[in-house]
Amino acid sequence: MSSGDALRGRLLDPRQFVTLYGTTPPRADATPERVALAATKLAERVTPLGLDGLVVYDVQDEHDRTDVPRPFPFLPTLEPRVYAQRLQVLTGVQALTYKVVVNFSEASWLAWLDETMADYGISYLSLVGSSTPNPAPDALPVDRALQLAAAQIGGPTLGGVVIAERHSPTYDESRRLLHKAERGCNYFISQVVYDAAPTLRLLNDYVAACAAEAVAPRRIILTFSPCGRPKTLEFIKWLGITIAPATEAAILGDPAPFSRSVQVCRDLLRTILDQGLAERLPLGINIESVSIHKDEIDASIELVHTLREVAREYGLPA
Repeated sequence: MSSGDALRGRLLDPRQFVTLYGTTPPRADATPERVALAATKLAERVTPLGLDGLVVYDVQDEHDRTDVPRPFPFLPTLEPRVYAQRLQVLTGVQALTYKVVVNFSEASWLAWLDETMADYGISYLSLVGSSTPNPAPDALPVDRALQLAAAQIGGPTLGGVVIAERHSPTYDESRRLLHKAERGCNYFISQVVYDAAPTLRLLNDYVAACAAEAVAPRRIILTFSPCGRPKTLEFIKWLGITIAPATEAAILGDPAPFSRSVQVCRDLLRTILDQGLAERLPLGINIESVSIHKDEIDASIELVHTLREVAREYGLPA
């Protein structure tokens, strides 16, 4: 069985657990030598981990999502499929590649899909819509992009994003998951979790919505990321990720903030699994590492091992 078939089988089998590692491509202006070096270093770090897959993000500016100034300047990155292809060759591990679809027409989207599978060997795509609630009139809706991709014979395995913080009486994220699943989504990867409460509300409502519709829930992959710098925590909050002031203070006030953040992530996963959710829907973890700092990168590797140990404590085949 190829690595691609193995990952698809694991994603679609509710008895399995999935461990992923997420990264961003290098800057768009990086030289070919720097891109090659970044990919080689990443491959050396993650290959011994025995991951089920990699995640390669498509970074958006998102300046129109909020009036709050962006803590870090937006820097365009290398096209995700280019970096994903390189990582797949180096690691032998399949990459679930994010793609923002709003800038496509239907015709250009279908052409991009064909090219991506034929020329880049990318067979797992996580589709992302607009970062603003009021996209341009000609923006390709993510639901339509899913429909078009799902209709392609031999097309990619499709996923989407889930954001627990936007689940509310006025925006039912659990219903949106059902809606996207109907259009071809096989899995969902969450925004970074730094507060269990929004995630628990969403997952419980999603399980209830699936039961009411008599459909099997799709896999939800929970993203965790180590963080030990004030500016990084500021950026996390700017992205709309909930983090309690006490949690933030505990991390930044610790002499070893990265180790403390790993402990926080461990406790968050335990809190979620304590609710018996893994018995009601297929779960997974994605450890996100988007930093260039060695201490944060090292902490991400530690976090992979720590969260896998937690999963095994709960009887999950991590």
